[in-house]
Amino acid sequence: QLQLVESGGGLVQPGGSLRLSCAASGFTLDYYAIGWFRQAPGKEREGVSCISTSGGDINYADSVKGRFTISRDNAKNTVYLQMNNLKPEDTAIYYCAAVKAYYYCSGYSESEYDYWGQGTQVTVSS
Repeated sequence: QLQLVESGGGLVQPGGSLRLSCAASGFTLDYYAIGWFRQAPGKEREGVSCISTSGGDINYADSVKGRFTISRDNAKNTVYLQMNNLKPEDTAIYYCAAVKAYYYCSGYSESEYDYWGQGTQVTVSS
């Protein structure tokens, strides 16, 4: 079965850090760009970051740029999202998603992503 599984979420104080993982099973991520999305209560899902198949193209939402870092290890079939200096407004369910791509990670709508994980909760609060 083709599946993406997120992990690493939890409760953290403002200014703290978390590292999310997105592991694929049943298929290889070699030909897939990966996007991280999040959805906060009462808000629509938004794109956070994406990374191309080789890692050569990376994009971040303005709200997280300079604080979050996306990376991938194709040998481990896993993508990571390092989140530093977390803010209460970062509280959301975080999802990873995979889309068939070769050179870029940008330019894909949410509906174009082929696979989605179940999500992991990130809560930033004192």
